[in-house]
Order: sequence, then C-alpha cells, then structure tokens
Amino acid sequence: MLVDQTIAIADIHVPAKRRATLNPATVQEIAKSMLEVGQLTPIMVRPDGKRFVLVEGLHRLEAAKALGEAKIKGILVQARRG
Repeated sequence: MLVDQTIAIADIHVPAKRRATLNPATVQEIAKSMLEVGQLTPIMVRPDGKRFVLVEGLHRLEAAKALGEAKIKGILVQARRG
C-alpha cells in the first residue's frame, strides 16, 4: 500500500534529464492551483541513500519551490535507476 508522506524539498534530487522537460508556464498554473486548493496529487520519489530522487511530479515540485514551501507531499516508490 502506498502512503503519502511529507518530504523536505531540499532532500529531493532532480536528474538533469528530467529537469530538461520543465515548462515554466505549467509551473505557474500549478502554483496558482496549489494556492487555491492545496497540493492534490503527491509527487513520486525513490529513496537513494540519505536523499530522494524524483520519479514523477517535476512541475508540482517546482511549483512548491516557487511558493516558498519547505516540504511537499510525496509517495515513496521502488523504481529503477535511469
């Protein structure tokens, strides 16, 4: 069973390949939604030692950063590296 957790944004690593897909307009839209209704969908991360690696949810993560949030709701998943 997957359980939502609160994860420190500073502990989340975003691979360069994933960061290349970032769309600033989408980040702004999600940030606006987060202000109005909160974070509806958690991001997905996999554990990697003392940090987490982002698997899914780059725009939600960047929106939370833009809003000055220190933590974000996420789900820990088992995923292959790469």
